[in-house]
Amino acid sequence: MVRVWISLGSNIDREHNIRAALHDLHGEFGSLMISRVYESEAVGFSGDAFYNLVVGIDTDRPVQDLMTLFRAIESAHGRTREGGGFASRTLDIDLLTYGDQIVTVKGAHLPRDEITRYAFVLLPLSELAGDSVHPELGETYRTLWARFDQTSQRLWPVPFETGLSAV
Repeated sequence: MVRVWISLGSNIDREHNIRAALHDLHGEFGSLMISRVYESEAVGFSGDAFYNLVVGIDTDRPVQDLMTLFRAIESAHGRTREGGGFASRTLDIDLLTYGDQIVTVKGAHLPRDEITRYAFVLLPLSELAGDSVHPELGETYRTLWARFDQTSQRLWPVPFETGLSAV
């Protein structure tokens, strides 16, 4: 089994879509490690604020299978790909890490560079896996967050009930 970290985000019907994604992930993988949910302004485009969080799972599924599953979950909840990468979305599920491995599969590189670029990824990851080491940088996520320019991207925790009974 490998520990996998996933980022989730939504800025369309946010509560519903985040809950639905957590429900689907719980159904696929069982126990989930779930960060606090953060609200943040859209980055890279003008749009409604996002809800973002990080989820940890343990799995033996290969990277490509996980990526295919996450895309299917996104699509099942109304995700479309018009507008490119910087657009409003019902659901965004990104595989951040695959254990301590450095992997490139079909153009996707793990660990994802979004970890160190976006506060809405790094902060919740540092809360859940603060002592874990970034596979390429060799530093803990807690250290990376401490050095991050925390004034560059606004985000704040929001109360959120997952709707899952056994997480």
